[in-house]
Amino acid sequence: MSNKWSFSRLKAFEQCPKQFYHEKVLKLYPQVETEAMRYGTEMHEAAEFYVRDGTKLPAKFAYTKPVLDNLIAISGDKLCELGMGLTENLEPCEPDADDAWFRGYADLVILDKSKRLAWVLDYKTGKSSKYADKGQLELMALAVFKHFTEVDTVRAGLLFVRCNALIKDSYTRDQESELWEKWLTKYARMEKAYASDVWNTNPSGLCKRHCPVVECPHNGAH
Repeated sequence: MSNKWSFSRLKAFEQCPKQFYHEKVLKLYPQVETEAMRYGTEMHEAAEFYVRDGTKLPAKFAYTKPVLDNLIAISGDKLCELGMGLTENLEPCEPDADDAWFRGYADLVILDKSKRLAWVLDYKTGKSSKYADKGQLELMALAVFKHFTEVDTVRAGLLFVRCNALIKDSYTRDQESELWEKWLTKYARMEKAYASDVWNTNPSGLCKRHCPVVECPHNGAH
């Protein structure tokens, strides 16, 4: 296993290997920042400064103050925008280390060492939580278990700040083996594509209107 990965990278591969190949491997179609992406970036930055430093929230993000205050009130050390890397041997490392094989970033980790507990939160600025994917929470919990050996339980959540929804789950250290087996199986499919240089299409309703890869026969741009 040699290709570096993250939740978002693996999810992109699963959505369509061929699109992943052209966008992430060949880098023929760089991602263009949209207004929604820019809004999300600004909200994450505002939340980081507010939780960590007490910096006043910009007016357009004032609506997030009650929920952020609830997070601040939880006992424990607040670690904002925490990057966590893992080597191929699942040893903890910095996310930008040369031997970092997996990389993940948590918007907020709250460590309560006295209870051997951690909270992991990821802010979402989408208008609906309908298609929320808790896989991201699983991987963040696994990374926390490797980086913080004093933690036995992770309570994790995807916090949709605009629609006031919390998609949550809880993980314990004794689930590590089961969860890693799941994610390493998923990763193996991506690794196989790299090794064989076979990148299959996965046509869906997103092909004709949302995929930039005109080389694909399902694109419809020909």
